[in-house]
Amino acid sequence: MRMIFVNLPVKDLEASKSFFDALGFAFNPAFTDENAACMVVSESIFVMLLVEARFRDFIKGEISDARKATEVLTCLSCESRDEVDETLAKALAAGATPWKPNMDYGFMYGCSFQDLDGHVWELMYMDPAAIPPHS
Repeated sequence: MRMIFVNLPVKDLEASKSFFDALGFAFNPAFTDENAACMVVSESIFVMLLVEARFRDFIKGEISDARKATEVLTCLSCESRDEVDETLAKALAAGATPWKPNMDYGFMYGCSFQDLDGHVWELMYMDPAAIPPHS
């Protein structure tokens, strides 16, 4: 099984952990300390929240300022339109800022927000039965 580890720099690790905890994510304590937190998205997807000093150990050059330029769009699937809306509400209540207006294509519904460090997260629900056929 292939796994994905997304690595993100954060300014305040405890604040970031609290933020993502409020969205319902758990952390793997075996890979969490004062410099990093391993957020569990699924059994094969993890987000490593790294304090900037630790993140620098893995990169060349400067850390992007996610508030000034978009470095990546991380899109998480949801089980329903309600889950999209509920998760966005939790994110905003925990300190996120809205990013782009919600989009609704009928078969696909989603939203986006910026976390405490400006990283963009998208939430998407897609109804496979409603996908229009290719013309």
